[in-house]
Amino acid sequence: MNLQNEYGEAKWNDFGGRSPLIAVFQSYHELNPEIEQIINKETFPVSFPKGKHIASPLKRNRYIFPIIRGAVHGYIKAGNHKITTWIAADFELAGSIRNLWQEVDSEEYIESIKPVLAIAVPHSMSRYLYNHFPIANYVGRKMTEIYFRGASERAYIAKLPTAAKRYDRFRHIYPHLLNRVPLKYIASFLGMRLETLSRIRTAIAKTEAGEA
Repeated sequence: MNLQNEYGEAKWNDFGGRSPLIAVFQSYHELNPEIEQIINKETFPVSFPKGKHIASPLKRNRYIFPIIRGAVHGYIKAGNHKITTWIAADFELAGSIRNLWQEVDSEEYIESIKPVLAIAVPHSMSRYLYNHFPIANYVGRKMTEIYFRGASERAYIAKLPTAAKRYDRFRHIYPHLLNRVPLKYIASFLGMRLETLSRIRTAIAKTEAGEA
């Protein structure tokens, strides 16, 4: 995917004069001025309308996207059906875990399901920082841990034997997505029909109302 930085020199004016990625890195470790300068130069804000493919098998995967605002889902195709494999929203990472940090063709589709404002982080910059700054390796390891814990949780949910158990796990692990993402994507992610999800949610609401 060949994004263009449409903001030029003023790209960080709406973000306090520097890339929000710096604050993310600093939440794990203090940075030196050289790293901050590289991040400010190489990253840039980008926006996607609803329904835009951020990555696909037809687009080379050159970036990972920390989401500032909005929501995306990763999916694979089965005939004419889209099967959601993960969902990410505000303050989470959007990118293909199968080729993390690699500039290769994506094996899945990544699509915005809400309008998205994100930071484009080139894989080439990440590799450069890892090769030249030990601090960057530490930060990258901590971020990768979070990424893979999410992948492990998704695999765990997929193995739960009933639709009700999968949804119960989802609503406790991802409560921030319940009212943020259309239910059809949650149903697809959980491997159930939308009607099944609606029945489960109705049953839970009745139970909780009775307990109130």
